[in-house]
Amino acid sequence: MVTGTVVWWRTRSSVQFQPSANVVATLRTEPESFNRLVTASAAVDAITPLIHAPLIKVDRTDGTLMPWLADRWEALDSTRYRLHLRRDIRFSDGTPFTADDVRFTFEALYDPRVASALGSGLRIGGVPLTLTVEDAHTVLLEFPVPYGPGLAMLDVLPILPRHRLEASLRDGRFAQAWTPSTPPEEIVGLGPFVVEAVSPGESVSFVPNPHYFRRAEDGSTLPRAPRIIVRVVPDQSAEMVQLESGAAHFGTGGLRAEDLAAFRTLEQQDRVRLHDVGVALDPNALWFNLAEGARPATARPWLQRRELRHAISRAVSRTRIVDTVYLGAAQPVMTPVTPGHGAWHAGDVEPHAHDPVEAARLLDSIGLRDRDGDGMRDDASGRTARIALLTQRGHTIRERTAAIIQEDLARVGIGVDIVALEVGSLIARIGSGDYDAVLFGLQASGVDPAVNLDFWLPEGVFHFWNPAQREPAADWERRIAELMVPVVNATDRDTRLTAFHEVQRVFARELPAIYFAAPRVVLATSSRLQGVRPSLLQPHVLWMPDELRVEAR
Repeated sequence: MVTGTVVWWRTRSSVQFQPSANVVATLRTEPESFNRLVTASAAVDAITPLIHAPLIKVDRTDGTLMPWLADRWEALDSTRYRLHLRRDIRFSDGTPFTADDVRFTFEALYDPRVASALGSGLRIGGVPLTLTVEDAHTVLLEFPVPYGPGLAMLDVLPILPRHRLEASLRDGRFAQAWTPSTPPEEIVGLGPFVVEAVSPGESVSFVPNPHYFRRAEDGSTLPRAPRIIVRVVPDQSAEMVQLESGAAHFGTGGLRAEDLAAFRTLEQQDRVRLHDVGVALDPNALWFNLAEGARPATARPWLQRRELRHAISRAVSRTRIVDTVYLGAAQPVMTPVTPGHGAWHAGDVEPHAHDPVEAARLLDSIGLRDRDGDGMRDDASGRTARIALLTQRGHTIRERTAAIIQEDLARVGIGVDIVALEVGSLIARIGSGDYDAVLFGLQASGVDPAVNLDFWLPEGVFHFWNPAQREPAADWERRIAELMVPVVNATDRDTRLTAFHEVQRVFARELPAIYFAAPRVVLATSSRLQGVRPSLLQPHVLWMPDELRVEAR
């Protein structure tokens, strides 16, 4: 695509191709929508900052709030904020942006027919925020109770055009709007770019929004790049080849440990820049289907036993995963809260040591024993204990981790059948509840746990071992929900930290998901790519795309 010899499936004919200045990125999976409210995939999350804008943006390098569509605000009391919207802003089709678009976005967010992927995370205690339009450029936002992170919650919510999507919301077709087959000119936003073309399974290209509201510090027009091309490269090794060769300027993920040596050489040759942004916030997890009535557990109830999860945590060597999968560039972890979370991380919650003897004792205690001398454990009926473990095909980190899990569990008599699926099929299986266990990862929305409520609370859609519970399914789930109240509502930081450290202790006792290692995140960008503000949070580079540009050489 950098040569300009691409035939696009759908295009905006008004844009001239300038291959020498194009910015090229890679994504592991294809975005299935251009509407962030209806899907929660990493691919959609990555492209959303290109075409949409929030009211307030969180600076991912230091956590401060940045005025965005709202240029100023004031706190009226502990739960109410008045936000003043920028004037003279237009959507990419030229339609003026007003408070009615904000009202519409909140209406869609909480519409039960939409069942928004963002909806549970933008509630507090299960109660939605209340938005009142005061005039065309002023809105009043009311939280149901005091909320620790305050307006930082708004960073994840793109403001959508009422004039384009209101009819689909009224007709119940909102979730089907703005798919990859939608004509690009119908996809309208307030971000720095617009969709130019979609080549299914291959790439999406974006060109500047002619009405983009931001200007650079020197007053010049943004965005800088005349085009951003996002290529779909499902295989991690192929993605590294594109980065090494210079065919892509950056990827959406970090480097694998085995790629570091080669990229350090490229850095010495001034072909790439490396950015060590810290310990990952979103390590891979192994979890079981703990939903009540889950079909796999009907014949194998031991799949939902806490003792099984603790046995796996001790049987699988975290040190081996760190040394073999990450070549030492990772840290063993016990919960999703890694040292990268800073003060939120509970240092006294230490990962289990490798202890196959204790793992064997725990397996014995739930009736899984080798009853026929073949080296494999059986349940009381004589059925061999086997687990089907789903993971992502082509994601070498996950595939290699799954292989170690398989080998280490075989040593304590548990069979593991690895089923590697394309990410779309994998997510569909997870969503349907048709699985024994999964090795996968979900990206954090922020360092502050209060912005990741859809993971921590039982009603959350990303509470993946048993999502969207009407009532907490277990006492420990209820306890975590209770502890999260001060994490969310308290304004005193020490109170919030103390409560969240206890959340991690409860999580470690119950282990609804098993975490093994968190890698250091090292990003590679082309040395020609300017305007990069690398972040530990994903998307690492595309979170601030309007100043990205390729330096001519």
